[in-house]
Amino acid sequence: QVQLVESGGGLVQPGGSLRLSCAASGSIFSINAMRWYRQAPGKQREQVARITSGGYTYYADSVKGRFTISRDNANNTWYLQMNSLEPEDTAVYYCNADLRTVIENLSVWGQGIAVTVYS
Repeated sequence: QVQLVESGGGLVQPGGSLRLSCAASGSIFSINAMRWYRQAPGKQREQVARITSGGYTYYADSVKGRFTISRDNANNTWYLQMNSLEPEDTAVYYCNADLRTVIENLSVWGQGIAVTVYS
């Protein structure tokens, strides 16, 4: 059983920073792409950032220059450093990974963690 667990969300004022973490556990052989998504109230889920096993990164235009995705391969953990937060960043953030177990390839989601930017 593979599980992703997010941490690091919470309340922050505009201009502040938060760092989200996503830890993968279980019988994991390898992790390919690691992603962060978010879903604001009344809106569709959108991909915020992605990092591949080769270190290639992607960012949504709305977060470029403010958010940084990184990964710790040794611990099957990845992070989203969020700086200069804006009220528009308020959402539930989800981590997602394309990974491989001994027997199959999976796309796994975390349970989500709330980020609220309030003024």
